[in-house]
Amino acid sequence: MTSIRSFGLSRRHLLRATAAAGAAGLLPLAQAQSSWPDKPIRFVVPFNAGGATDIVARLLSEKLAPKLGQPIVVDNRGGAGGILGTDMVAKAAPDGSTFTVALSTSLLINQFLYSKLPYSPQKDLALVSQVAVAPVVLAVHPSVPAKNAQELLTYVRANRGKVAYGSWGIGSYAHLGGAFMSRSQNADMAHVAYKGEALMLQDLIGGQIQMAFASALGAKPHADTGRLRLIGVTGEQRMEILPQLPTLAEQGMREDAYRIVGFVGMAAPARTPPEIVQRMSREVQQLCEQPEIRARIVAMGFSVAASTPEAFAAAYRRDAPAWEALVKESGASLD
Repeated sequence: MTSIRSFGLSRRHLLRATAAAGAAGLLPLAQAQSSWPDKPIRFVVPFNAGGATDIVARLLSEKLAPKLGQPIVVDNRGGAGGILGTDMVAKAAPDGSTFTVALSTSLLINQFLYSKLPYSPQKDLALVSQVAVAPVVLAVHPSVPAKNAQELLTYVRANRGKVAYGSWGIGSYAHLGGAFMSRSQNADMAHVAYKGEALMLQDLIGGQIQMAFASALGAKPHADTGRLRLIGVTGEQRMEILPQLPTLAEQGMREDAYRIVGFVGMAAPARTPPEIVQRMSREVQQLCEQPEIRARIVAMGFSVAASTPEAFAAAYRRDAPAWEALVKESGASLD
């Protein structure tokens, strides 16, 4: 057998040569990471323009672009409950030029709704930062004679098959929360899915549907003018923007379905260099510490929750079982 020494190389020389070759091979990657970003960045929002997620993405892009020295374009790719836009990011080049700013729907929940997705949230995406915790309000048309949660439950039970609820898409919390209520109350409510929250609220105001879970950003202005009535808030805490509106849990709706809340988060294609993921995460965290940014996020009814990739992953693992249970209990699985 030929030995190393037969080629005139000692083990020490071989190790040195191997190390040098490795360093040379890694040099372009290291240079690319140190110079990031060296081209425009795209934030893909897998929902239509005008919703709360889109507004958060545009707020981030506006403030991050000067800090990063590159333009950031917000690219709305709505459709299929966030699947289309998220799949685009999952299949994008992992070079730090593409990120998604999305809801828990596309980053977490869809894997429990669909037996086959074109992407795997765990394998094809790298979590960057949770941006905000996103509770929603339960709103009804003024024609519904309910002023609180218990009155609403009584109403839907008494009007079995006559109540319709809306959502901003299949798999959204608005869909799952409404489906859970319908099933648990034996109300046989009709689900109407819209391409975005704006269209859903338009029909809710018009009385074509009777109730919907919605963002405070979208629903509050209409409640202030009497065109909608707000019943309660999901999650464990009241919203800073609506301190007088009690949570649904406070009103006796203590099931996990009404206490769980979604998130707005940022992710990148898997295999995006960790240094780039960490850098973007730090930038987002620092941005969200600014009073102006925090105030604008709170005004949407959200709570700032900018985090490290590791903390985002931990929250993801913690919440995943509850979302999986909600999908099953609501009967909304699309397998």
